Amino acid sequence: MKETFGEYIRFLRKDNELTLTQLAAQLDLDSANLSKIENGKRDFDEKRLPKLAKIFKLSLKELKNEYVTDQIGKYIYETNCTKQLLKVAEEKAEYRRVQNKSFQKQ
Repeated sequence: MKETFGEYIRFLRKDNELTLTQLAAQLDLDSANLSKIENGKRDFDEKRLPKLAKIFKLSLKELKNEYVTDQIGKYIYETNCTKQLLKVAEEKAEYRRVQNKSFQKQ
């Protein structure tokens, strides 16, 4: 998915023929905050992901992946990361994976 997580929520809402107010109520949000989320002016609260997955009958794991990739993408954009910096970050992530596996074996 190339769109933002908020745009994805808007797509799901419209695809399921829900109004902003209806979805906001199901998520225990007011419609103004949901509108800000859909328009990229506010971040979606990760704690609400299970509720969102249930409303739209989605896999929580897949929904979390969409959320996390959006957060990473936003951070990369906001900090103006270079490709070299991203390469180093991926190397560090791989190092942590290896370290975690070796700790689990002990």
